[in-house]
Amino acid sequence: MPRPVSPEISDIFFADCAARSFFDQVANKWSVMILTILEEQPTRFNELMRKLEGITHKALTQALRRMERNGLISRHVLTTSPVAVEYAITELGHTLQKPFAAVYEWAILHLQQIEDSRERYDKTVMPHS
Repeated sequence: MPRPVSPEISDIFFADCAARSFFDQVANKWSVMILTILEEQPTRFNELMRKLEGITHKALTQALRRMERNGLISRHVLTTSPVAVEYAITELGHTLQKPFAAVYEWAILHLQQIEDSRERYDKTVMPHS
């Protein structure tokens, strides 16, 4: 039985925490990229596949289902021939753009430090690579 909602930040470490479940489902690279694409305009499934280099059909389908389930995107079946599916960001999904933008900005500002740290680490851990 899930614990009652509590303002304790340490609660996110419990397996049944709703926020932890949300992070597991949404806070990943594909979801962030999909929401960024959908911020511009509603987009069809195949167009998302083309824009997201490296994603598999299965991974895209799973990510879209998770985000739809969490209320971040909506799915619309278009009565075209052949039938197509278009995804759009919801009002709730829009609210993630500000935090995502802040994380993106942080990454850009600290990219050189991150790269330097990676180089130092790789030299230490894998000196003959």
